[in-house]
Amino acid sequence: MNTIELNTSSRTQLVDITREVQRVVTRSGLADGLAVVCSAHTTAGMTINENADPDVTADLLGVLERMVPHRGPYAHAEGNSDAHVKASLMGLSVAVPVEGGRLVLGTWQGIYFCEFDGPRRRRVYVQLLPAPQSGTEG
Repeated sequence: MNTIELNTSSRTQLVDITREVQRVVTRSGLADGLAVVCSAHTTAGMTINENADPDVTADLLGVLERMVPHRGPYAHAEGNSDAHVKASLMGLSVAVPVEGGRLVLGTWQGIYFCEFDGPRRRRVYVQLLPAPQSGTEG
């Protein structure tokens, strides 16, 4: 298991971690397989989306805030109920194919850590799964 540590700088933020995940793949020597990238937090998630236009991440955060406002009639008393809901909506992990030692992503795609209760020090886990070797099935 590999760990990426990051510091977020605002309460809600999408952090492009594509390069960091690629570094994990490169260092591992994995040629073909799957990279599973997972948030280790209940108030943060993961997603894959466009990484060319910063307006896309601003729009995503804006829509999530309108859907699940920071202040609301929440029973959870810590003041971060919205962060738990947003993290559940985004999901805690993404899986990205690896081919030829490179993440297989579309031209405009990036892997994002989704912060909903920052700023904080955060951890992301990357589990690399090698592709099955051909000819080894029964």
